[in-house]
Amino acid sequence: MIRRFSCPDWPRPGSAESPLIMGILNATPDSFYDGGRFNSVERAVEAAAAMLDAGADIIDVGGESTRPGAEPISPEEELDRVIPVIEALAERFDCPLSVDTSTPAVITLAVEKGACLVNDVRALTRPGALEAAAASGASVCVMHMRGEPGDMAGRTDYADVVEEVVSYLAGRIEELMQAGIPADRILVDPGFGFAKTGEQNFVLLRRLEALACLKTPLLVGMSRKRMVGEATGRPLEERAVGSAAAALLAAERGARVLRVHDVAATRDALSVWQAMRRAGES
Repeated sequence: MIRRFSCPDWPRPGSAESPLIMGILNATPDSFYDGGRFNSVERAVEAAAAMLDAGADIIDVGGESTRPGAEPISPEEELDRVIPVIEALAERFDCPLSVDTSTPAVITLAVEKGACLVNDVRALTRPGALEAAAASGASVCVMHMRGEPGDMAGRTDYADVVEEVVSYLAGRIEELMQAGIPADRILVDPGFGFAKTGEQNFVLLRRLEALACLKTPLLVGMSRKRMVGEATGRPLEERAVGSAAAALLAAERGARVLRVHDVAATRDALSVWQAMRRAGES
């Protein structure tokens, strides 16, 4: 029998709780970091088990690469990649599951099979996606991006990247609520690496607290992205430390969910940060 686990009560903006760690599980052959590593159900289950052992709070399963220049895939192919993994994880683990998708059919079936969060880089703008998410009863995370992954690199002409991100996400929150999705089921993602230059990514990170005005839990994902490589000079496979540092900086600035590849490194960074925050309290 398929079990659907409730999502956690999302840490609210300004809370003293440690952020939740979301482990990334890409069931794709072409994702920018781990493409092809987990594109079988058995490997996906093993990867999820390792992330949960390392301290992940939620597993995010995706079947369509959104790396710069990525080509879209058919709904049927995405369903074939994602649904068997969601089913296997829901049967095996007592943990919340997220589905990283923009496709209405995938939203509906993934939630039926066990997912409790719809994590959409296109902010539920594909035809039918908002309606599917609202009908599913799941929590949703909407992200800021201009254009599509295939052309977003040329859409970085912002007057003020932070102001645009805030304005866009505020508009999406309003539309989600008008569609019947309660405020306590909505998260937002500023979209690091999506239609933003390296400089704009770091401006956004430095001013991340500006998103607190949205009064909505903030999910961020910078793990092993180009911005980390630009700052450290490290190739993709050597960015775990830089990624953990970026996640910690985001947590200090209000991020409540950290979407990462390197769960153990992120958990250690948060543990040190929390120890410092508790020091001298007694």
